[in-house]
Amino acid sequence: MNEHLTRAALNAAERGWHVFPLRPDAKRPALHGETACPRTGPCASGHRKWEQRATTDPDRIRAAWAHAPFNVGIATGPSGLLVVDLDVPKDNSITDAPDGAATFGALCERTGHPVPRTRTVRTASGGLHLYFTAPAAVRLHNTAGTLAPLVDTRAWGGYVVAAGSTIDGTPYEAVGPALLRPVPDWLKALLVPPHPVNRPATAPGRWHRPYVDAALAKETAAVSTAREGRRNATLLRAGRALGRFVASGDLTRTEVETALQGAGESAGLPVAECRATLRSALDWSITHNQTSTREAA
Repeated sequence: MNEHLTRAALNAAERGWHVFPLRPDAKRPALHGETACPRTGPCASGHRKWEQRATTDPDRIRAAWAHAPFNVGIATGPSGLLVVDLDVPKDNSITDAPDGAATFGALCERTGHPVPRTRTVRTASGGLHLYFTAPAAVRLHNTAGTLAPLVDTRAWGGYVVAAGSTIDGTPYEAVGPALLRPVPDWLKALLVPPHPVNRPATAPGRWHRPYVDAALAKETAAVSTAREGRRNATLLRAGRALGRFVASGDLTRTEVETALQGAGESAGLPVAECRATLRSALDWSITHNQTSTREAA
């Protein structure tokens, strides 16, 4: 089993994709967390997270996978990848609920484009990962459900489980075309957030734009660097702090969710936990800030 997974890691590295070990037969990184960091070896100058430690070095890969049958994680940002994750409903009792492939197909149809054909990996749960080369001119981050229900993307701050890995004994397998294609322009346009300088000077809102941008950057940074044990609480506080700008019209909910979801995942929080915390924080903040916004108007 070690030999098979070592080969999977080396195959990915040969493509220029940066890999790191995941726990055997699971999705979580196998590397130590910040609180357990020995501050030696790769972390001698400070704790290095999985994205920083992911590698294409075959010697490091062989040495790491010699210890255990680790699954293979691909750090999408350093690898120059954008992966579209088409998930399946978690509630098995709802048999007619559309899955991510269906909602993504509907999105393609609405925008007048065919479903892109590119390298595809079937996940252990029955979903699909569509691999694309990320655009060089823009730094894309993770999204969670902003394109369509059960459709996430993985870029900087994210990772995917590589083909050849298994979850609960079920493999990730490459299916369909093997050719890796660039992100289609129409999809890139949906993923690139509007630049602040493009906002009209008369945009609705109550706050000066530099203040809003600084607050968004500050809260995003706080979440991405939050220590283990404080990450969820920091994400909750950041969502509540930025929700007032959504209520006032200075930021869209999608802008806040995309920024904080990516920051939370980068810090090590699970995708579903980030979503739930953000939904709760923003719902609370928007509700509690609507009154003051109406009074100010």
